[in-house]
Amino acid sequence: MSHPKTRAERRALARKLDRRVDHRAEASRRHGIEKDWKKLYWRRNKLHRARQIGKIWPYCEWEKLMTDAAPVKVLFICSRNRLRSPTAEAVFQAVPGVEARSAGTARDAVRQVNLSDIRWADLVVCMEDKHANRVRADFRQAARHKRICVLAIPDDYKYMQEELVSLLRTRVMPLIRASE
Repeated sequence: MSHPKTRAERRALARKLDRRVDHRAEASRRHGIEKDWKKLYWRRNKLHRARQIGKIWPYCEWEKLMTDAAPVKVLFICSRNRLRSPTAEAVFQAVPGVEARSAGTARDAVRQVNLSDIRWADLVVCMEDKHANRVRADFRQAARHKRICVLAIPDDYKYMQEELVSLLRTRVMPLIRASE
């Protein structure tokens, strides 16, 4: 009997002689290691391997792992950035796990809101509906994927007034907890 020249002839001969090779079994015999193939696909093993090689897999799991390390970035917006939003910034800078900034929508604002502020923020908190509408109109692309919340706090308070501080704490803290 001559040696088979084509792949098809070799396969036919192997079937005839029933000498098919189980490559997995042969590899484990060769290396002395038997792999448990089911364990390779467990979620915790994938996460462990992803962390070892520096990959972020899957993103939702990575977010859960990094919630303690990354603070929530909150941008407070009012009209002129003189009373309400600076008060909110001062109150929430003291809260652990929160970074706060404030800005205004008017041209004569102490600090006018800009594109880098919108991109920086995880949560945009506006004091009135007109501020949210202005942010959505001026920064359409950047604000499209941002969470924008309206507190409905009128311009009737002074800087660091007790009623304003308590109102901010009761309305903003649930928003921050929800975005963590």
